[in-house]
Amino acid sequence: MKTPVAVQIAGQRFVLRGDEDESAMREMAAYVDGRMKELQKQTHTADTQSLAVLSALQITEELFKVRRTLADLKRKIRDRSSSLLHLVESRARV
Repeated sequence: MKTPVAVQIAGQRFVLRGDEDESAMREMAAYVDGRMKELQKQTHTADTQSLAVLSALQITEELFKVRRTLADLKRKIRDRSSSLLHLVESRARV
């Protein structure tokens, strides 16, 4: 069952319900809150909506980088596994 978790992001209270445990949801909320605070210092803006959108874009950029890295690692693993399989098969025929 999804237990509600109350968190604060940019001074606003939100009640989250998700598949993660309470600790993970608090950690995610703290991450978003931290990103918004960093941007607020950099941009000197108090507009919460702008900060939220900019934070979302930065976090999305991180996500896409991780996805590309993961896809690259999967490709390398697949290539190496294939090479190893060919090597084992060629040695087994000898």
